[in-house]
Amino acid sequence: MIKEHDCIVLTEDLSEEGLKAGDIGTVVHIHQNGAGYEVEFMTLTGETISVVTLMASQVRPLARRDIAHVRELQTV
Repeated sequence: MIKEHDCIVLTEDLSEEGLKAGDIGTVVHIHQNGAGYEVEFMTLTGETISVVTLMASQVRPLARRDIAHVRELQTV
């Protein structure tokens, strides 16, 4: 179960937000017992890129064997 302040992984591209599947965000609010989530995406230096409302199907919890990967944010 995903909780507030958990890190999650985006499961699909959100081109209008400049986000790609695999980007990591932080849950800042849970909607309707996990039907949706308000998620903040930030750069590694702490700059907020986007706060978006996502359906449960668009995110997944971090997995034990996940590894972080860095990419430069492209301007939308």
